[in-house]
Amino acid sequence: MPFAVAFANLKLPQKGTVLLATKKGRDLGALGRDLDKKTGGALARAMKASKFEGAAGSTMELLAPGGTDLDRIVLVGLGDPAKLTATDLEKFGGTALGTVEKAAGTLTLVLEEMAGAPFKASEIAARAGIGMVLRAYTFDRYKTKSKPAKKAARLTIATSETAAARRIFDELDAVAQGTLLARDLVNEPSNILTPPEFARRTKQLIKLGVKVEVLSEAQMKKLGMGSLLGVGLGSEHPSQMVVMQWQGAAKSKKPLAFVGKGVCFDTGGISIKPSAGMEDMKGDMGGAAAVTGLMHALASRKAKANVVGVIGLVENMPDGKAQRPGDIVTSMSGQTIEVLNTDAEGRLVLADAMWYTQDRFKPRFMIDLATLTGAILVALGQEYAGMFANDDKLANQLTDIGNAEGEKVWRMPICDKFDKMIDTPNADMKNIGGRYAGSSTAAQFLQRFANNVPWVHLDIAGTAMGSPKTAISKSWASGYGVRLLDRLVKQYYE
Repeated sequence: MPFAVAFANLKLPQKGTVLLATKKGRDLGALGRDLDKKTGGALARAMKASKFEGAAGSTMELLAPGGTDLDRIVLVGLGDPAKLTATDLEKFGGTALGTVEKAAGTLTLVLEEMAGAPFKASEIAARAGIGMVLRAYTFDRYKTKSKPAKKAARLTIATSETAAARRIFDELDAVAQGTLLARDLVNEPSNILTPPEFARRTKQLIKLGVKVEVLSEAQMKKLGMGSLLGVGLGSEHPSQMVVMQWQGAAKSKKPLAFVGKGVCFDTGGISIKPSAGMEDMKGDMGGAAAVTGLMHALASRKAKANVVGVIGLVENMPDGKAQRPGDIVTSMSGQTIEVLNTDAEGRLVLADAMWYTQDRFKPRFMIDLATLTGAILVALGQEYAGMFANDDKLANQLTDIGNAEGEKVWRMPICDKFDKMIDTPNADMKNIGGRYAGSSTAAQFLQRFANNVPWVHLDIAGTAMGSPKTAISKSWASGYGVRLLDRLVKQYYE
């Protein structure tokens, strides 16, 4: 059962479990202090005994409290209200749910007015609720014999501004559902989520008002997409390109374009990967998943912008028909590429997808997302996506938004010297640049297909899959990129 959040008037519940937001310094709020009196001061004594101070992320539990009919009281630390960010509020909600997600009965989070906080009570409640929705996500559809224990299906947030909280929550939830869609896609095994199946699932967006086109291999061949098609030659599953369009503004306005790498499974091809950890390559379509989730979010909240999402869907397999190291392919742009390593395949997919996007739609800007290089994990770990850009304004916008949304980016260099590293005497370029600056040379390769459109490349290899668990994400797939790019559109381009 999907997790649901309800909002109710601000008061203490009589039964079930009550969660109390506790500010730094053991400040329970007026209702919390009333509850402490009913328990004969048990809350105050428990806080002192456990050294609970109300720090962000801390919790304290009191079972079957005397003087009440409650099953339990849970104190959830909020920290200093004056220093709260939107991300902090979501993590607070996730932490709160985490303490009671397997509890039975009525669950109520009491959120009183917070003097000094930079948010209204309605947004505090809504953000906490969204944190719960993101935290509640699980991917267990293939379990049959040992299903996890049932989790809470509903939690009520008591606030002084219920109607406003619900309005804010509904808009935020549209984005959250896009994030969960991206998680679902990345978590799916590759025997299920083949390129044709991925394309089929994008058609579910039609009911939200998104126009969806699927280009076949024959259509892509006619367009000259030899770079993308070469990657999928060894697969039994045909390659696809999906074009998603959302029109929320006047037809005369140029669209914003987002392009995603969708390698539904990556063996490395003839340049086959080591077997250890290869199962993670089911997530090598994290960029395509993020673009699909973004289109879902924008359409769900009726974004006032024209947006195009293009994803190239392939499977990279070794086979008698697979492309070989040393092959030369011709991209849609007319530029030729010497394929020296078939495991540097994502950039080959993006080369044609990006060229097609800028050529057909003439977008205001183009942002691509790809689980592109292991080198970016060496450079940045899993806290930041690597960002490469030919446009400072767009790069700065993404940096600021990433810090605010908790989906951080770090700008990495591209330059003429890196560009020369992908030159080859045998073709216009090669698809690898050598041992050094692997993420930068991959970005330089992609820049050759941006065709002077304002462009950003996000290397999300460290953030889209297998990323560290947080208070709002316990999934192997994080859904990274949906929230970042939705806010970019909302804040700067609507």
